[in-house]
Amino acid sequence: MIPLSDENPTIRTPVVTYLLLGAMAAVWVLVQGAGLDAYKVAASVCNYGMVPAELFHTRPIGFSVPIGRGIACLVDNEPVNAVTPLTSMFLHGSWVHLLGNALFFWVFGNNVEDSMGRGRFLLFYLMCGLIAAGVHGFMDPASPVPTVGASGAISGVLGAYLVLYPRVRVRMLFIFIIFWKVIPIQAWLVLLWWFGWQLLSAIPQLTALQPGISGGVAVWAHVGGFVAGVLMVRLFVDDTLHRRRVALGDTRAAFDPDAR
Repeated sequence: MIPLSDENPTIRTPVVTYLLLGAMAAVWVLVQGAGLDAYKVAASVCNYGMVPAELFHTRPIGFSVPIGRGIACLVDNEPVNAVTPLTSMFLHGSWVHLLGNALFFWVFGNNVEDSMGRGRFLLFYLMCGLIAAGVHGFMDPASPVPTVGASGAISGVLGAYLVLYPRVRVRMLFIFIIFWKVIPIQAWLVLLWWFGWQLLSAIPQLTALQPGISGGVAVWAHVGGFVAGVLMVRLFVDDTLHRRRVALGDTRAAFDPDAR
């Protein structure tokens, strides 16, 4: 299932959502070379991605882990490591990684920003990303594998959307081999299915035979970010803005009972 859009118009232009999407794209193109140079991508991921083993000093300096053909990341003790939980949020490993994150953020981020206001939404997004990084590091502190991507922060946005707009319909693309169909589904079904899938993927890592050498997808970051979003959303919502959004939804529902 791929989300395409939701039936949830915004009241104000989602400036922060646009800026964050622009920042992700700019970093991918200007810092990571748009994926055209494998070495440049690897260098950015190794230097500015979050490596739990570097933050918790659980691996010896110089310990290496391969991340591509003929390319390996070395555990180091550089000062930049302290800020990698933040810098890693703006890095990606491939076009698919970037576009997948951007699509989810495009569909769900604007409405959450609309209920929080721009400043609160930016703080909420960054806090969810940092909490997600912290959960990933806590669950796998010996991992020498760099973690990059906005998915932890975006997971927090998905959790907030679940709390704020559970009954809004999301247009989901279903692909069956060579056939495809767009089906509107209420957000709570979409988001709980997504969270359940992340949780099922994360649980096996608890019994991994080789701790610290987990897969490339930081699913515990997704779980942590989502739970953080669910728990923190009410602290960041602007009541005045949210009441306006609820009133808009009630007005739409009066003309279209299936709108919410």
